[in-house]
Amino acid sequence: MTRGACLERLPIVFGLSEEEAAACVGIGATKFREMVQARRMPRPRRIDGRKVWDVDELRAAFKSLPHDGEAEEPDTWADVG
Repeated sequence: MTRGACLERLPIVFGLSEEEAAACVGIGATKFREMVQARRMPRPRRIDGRKVWDVDELRAAFKSLPHDGEAEEPDTWADVG
């Protein structure tokens, strides 16, 4: 069974690859990497050599981003984690 077919059958997903995490928040992988580097998105967890992003941490980081027209507070993700 392919990964995609398997994911379709799972009721809950806990971890995402970098590409999936970026798509989950609506941006490309390059912008996502920049946001992780700037601590505006969470750092990944490690499963051996694989990087996996926690969906709950992604949701919290996304929710802490400012709405259009609001000023962005510095280092907001550090306050959440």
